Amino acid sequence: MSVYSIKGKGWRYDFTLKGERYTQAWFKTKTEARQAEAEKRKEVLEPQKETQTLTDMNFLELVNRRLDHVKAYNSAKHYDDYRYMAKKWVKRWGGLKCAEMTQDMIEPFLLDERNKVSPYTANKHLRYLRATFNFGKKKRWTTYNPTDGIDFLPVEKKPKYVPPPGDIAKVIAVADRDTQDYLYTIHDTMGRMSEVNRLTWDDVNLKDRYVVLYTRKKRGGHLTPRKVAMTERLFQILLRRHAERDPDKPWVFWHTYWSSKTGAKCVGPYKERKKIMRTLCGKAGVRYFRFHAIRHSGASILENNNISIGTIQRILGHENRSTTEVYLHSIGDSEREAIAFLDQTTRLFTHRVSHRSEYVN
Repeated sequence: MSVYSIKGKGWRYDFTLKGERYTQAWFKTKTEARQAEAEKRKEVLEPQKETQTLTDMNFLELVNRRLDHVKAYNSAKHYDDYRYMAKKWVKRWGGLKCAEMTQDMIEPFLLDERNKVSPYTANKHLRYLRATFNFGKKKRWTTYNPTDGIDFLPVEKKPKYVPPPGDIAKVIAVADRDTQDYLYTIHDTMGRMSEVNRLTWDDVNLKDRYVVLYTRKKRGGHLTPRKVAMTERLFQILLRRHAERDPDKPWVFWHTYWSSKTGAKCVGPYKERKKIMRTLCGKAGVRYFRFHAIRHSGASILENNNISIGTIQRILGHENRSTTEVYLHSIGDSEREAIAFLDQTTRLFTHRVSHRSEYVN
C-alpha cells in the first residue's frame, strides 16, 4: 500500500520507483496524498518536466527522508538519537527550504544553545546535521551543505571509566536471577546491549557452544552476524533458560510492558534497560557504570592476558582496529618496562651528578 494514514498525524505516500524510495507526509486527506503521489511519479518518470529546482526541497522533508533512511539502515538507538535532535532542528527551521539554510543560522544554535549543555552535545548535533545535508547532496535533492564551514568545538577528553571486575561481580550479585543471566550474557560475550536484547533461541547453538550476535554498526548499516564462543558459565545459563523457556517466545530475554501506542500490555524483547544499572550500582555500593562499560572491562582483561588485538576486535565486533584500541585502557608490559627503564636511567644520572658534586666540595 503506497498511501496510508497514521493516527493523529495524517496521510502519507511511500513508494519505490527505479530503485529509489519516495515518501512525503502529512496530508489531511487520502485524496491529497494520492494526488501528490501521482505528481511525484510523473516527476520521476519525466524529469525534463520538473518545475521544482533541486534546492527548493523543504528542510522538514529532507529531515523526514533522512529519518526514514536511518530507520531502515541503522540501529534503533541511532534512530532514536537522530529523531530527538531532529525535533529541535525542525522547531527552528522546519518552515524553511534547504536553500535558505545558512551557516549563520546554524552556528548560534550550536554555540549559544547546544554548547550550554556540553561541547559533546553541540558536536553531536553538528555531526548529524552535516550527515543530513550530505545525504541530501548524495540524493541530489540539495546542492550544498551549510554546515561545511563550521568547526567542531574543542572538548576535554577523559579516559572512560572501566569498573574493576570486583565491582561488576558485586552488581551482578545483588540482581535477581533473570537480570543476573542478562548481565552474565553481556559479560561473557562482551556483546552490546542491543545485541543481547535481539538474541533469539535460533541464535543459540548449545551443541557447538556458541551464540550469534547481530549488529548494524557496520558500513552500509547491514545487520551483520558474528559468532562468539560460550564460556562454561554462559553455557550452563543458556542451557537452563532453554529448558525453562516459553516455546511461544523466540527471545532469550523478554518482558511484559505497557505500550503507549496500543494502550495495552505487550510482550517482546527489551529495548533499553539503562535505569536498572543505576539501581543495582547504588544497591551494591559501587561507582555507577552502564552496560557498555562491561565490554570495556572484558577487553582490558583480555589485553592484560596478552590476547591479540585482532582477536579482541573480532569478539567485540569492530570493523576497525582503531575502534578496538579505544576500548583498551590498561597499561601493558611494554609501557611499564619503558617507564622502568626511564626511572632507572634517571636515577643513574642523578646519582652520578650528586656523587661528582660531593667530590668537588
